[in-house]
Amino acid sequence: MTARILVVTGTGTDVGKTIAVATIAAAAHSDGLRVGVVKPAQTGVAPGEAGDLAAVQALVGTLPTREGARYPDPLAPESAAHRAGLGFLTLDGVCGAVGDLSADCDLVIVEGAGGVLVRLAPDLTIVDVARTLHAPAVVVTAPGLGTLNHTELTVRELARAGVTVTGLVVGSWPTEPDLAMECNREDLERLTGVPIVGVVPAGAGALTPTEFQISAPSWVRPSLIVSPTHHDRQECIQ
Repeated sequence: MTARILVVTGTGTDVGKTIAVATIAAAAHSDGLRVGVVKPAQTGVAPGEAGDLAAVQALVGTLPTREGARYPDPLAPESAAHRAGLGFLTLDGVCGAVGDLSADCDLVIVEGAGGVLVRLAPDLTIVDVARTLHAPAVVVTAPGLGTLNHTELTVRELARAGVTVTGLVVGSWPTEPDLAMECNREDLERLTGVPIVGVVPAGAGALTPTEFQISAPSWVRPSLIVSPTHHDRQECIQ
């Protein structure tokens, strides 16, 4: 059976996408699923340095991964590629990486870069990836002031493109949330029409691998791992 594909995007940078990916991967692994992770574009990391995929593996353990392109400057992938004089990422390349992992995995998670309209390459965003793969998306969002606007705009853009949003994940929930955060946790679902399916505690990335793997399943709903909106076949990996 073809692997399930789940695209993880965010409302912007530094909202906790990579730790959210690790959380979903750990929860799925605890449920007996074989998990793979694709990072189409990694920026701000030099050749040989540890990137987001290494961070996921450090928390979850050994799992198959694919990195599509790597650029040294901490910029949007399109801009970083241009500055470095390196080739742009291609949609076929992303689909090929997903296809490679889907042969031996039950779930393949694709982590975007920044927000949904960040250019992975000219005329290529994570929205295009999700749409081509016919994959549902999870939106990782911040808890604080401003998140309602950013999250609603993100969900609207995905819906406009015909991408199903499976749920929202709050990427870093503090131990002492302020009033705005408490209100946002209630208002996010009401305003977007999308359920919060995960809440990752602040500092989760600093846990030991054992602590992280034991705790992660309690941070996300089981429905996020096996989504009823999943298509059994993905167009570009048939």
